[in-house]
Amino acid sequence: MRAARFLVGLGALALLAGCAPAVRLKGDAAMYRAQQQREHALAGTEHWSLSGRLGVSDGHSGGSGSLEWHQDGDHYDFQLRAPITGKSFRLTGGPDGALLEGLDGGPLRGPDAESLMRKALGWEVPLSDLRAWVLGLRADSGPAELRFGEDHLPSLLLQDGWTVDYRSWDQSRRPALPVQIFATKPPYKVRLFVESWQLK
Repeated sequence: MRAARFLVGLGALALLAGCAPAVRLKGDAAMYRAQQQREHALAGTEHWSLSGRLGVSDGHSGGSGSLEWHQDGDHYDFQLRAPITGKSFRLTGGPDGALLEGLDGGPLRGPDAESLMRKALGWEVPLSDLRAWVLGLRADSGPAELRFGEDHLPSLLLQDGWTVDYRSWDQSRRPALPVQIFATKPPYKVRLFVESWQLK
């Protein structure tokens, strides 16, 4: 099954509308120091979950659905449900491999989530990086460039060929957490709207 069949089955991309932030500050020492403090505070957060909406596009086809993401150390559990068909997909795994369920041909196993999604959907998704990016952190995969918004929180993150656009943050939390994350690496787009966070 290729990405087009999977994405079309998820539904419309209506939730992906939105305007990019007008402000992109290069950042000064105080902003970078505050970001380092955020990263230090969240570095030990190994157990967390989020609920929200996920939109995806491969440049030709797109779709959206509700998402439940549970992270337990190195183990993850993603559950995605299409709003119209109600069809659900589940991706689970860890260091020992990954399992994708909900496909027409039955469950599919792979050595890791990235290669499994590449094989099943034709997608290049940097799952290990996304684990950091979704928390508003720079991943360990290499150099990263940051830009900041008027609130002095990250507005744009450039890393590993991806552009991660933070549209809004939940500043009632300490430290603040992203609630709108748009990641792009042409032709791929991943857009996440977080409705609730749970950190343990």
